[in-house]
Amino acid sequence: MDNFQFVLSTGSGVNGFTLDPSLGEFILTHPDIKIPMKGKIYSVNEGNAKNWDAPTAKYVENCKFPKDGSPAKSLRYVGSMVADVHRTLLYGGIFMYPADKKSPNGKLRVLYEVFPMSFLMEQAGGQAFTGKQRALDLVPTKIHERSPIFLGSYDDVEEIKALYAAKE
Repeated sequence: MDNFQFVLSTGSGVNGFTLDPSLGEFILTHPDIKIPMKGKIYSVNEGNAKNWDAPTAKYVENCKFPKDGSPAKSLRYVGSMVADVHRTLLYGGIFMYPADKKSPNGKLRVLYEVFPMSFLMEQAGGQAFTGKQRALDLVPTKIHERSPIFLGSYDDVEEIKALYAAKE
């Protein structure tokens, strides 16, 4: 049997619900979701690596080959933002869909991909960053406007933010 879940925030935390098919109702199964401060997983389409900017490439290199002696992070990428962000929300780590040479403005749409996932992530104690600013501070001027996005565990997003700050 399939397991249908939805995650909801009304602005004071994040809760997860699972469909109980016998009742035909969603039951609160994951109250007050808090993303771990740091994760062991990174999620990005490495097929686009040749087109990434230096901060993104350096971050992924650091995930694979940490210089501080810590264990390498594991790559997990389904290719569905909802599935990848859901896993990141529950287990920690970082989801990345960076800008690249083919899509310099990013691929994901601000209003109906970046904003909803960024809101959930921040409500759960994580962060969402565009490579330039906090994602929820974007002011879109077009309905289908796109943006790069890095979202997940607070400390993991801090690492990519530091790499972008060093680039400036």
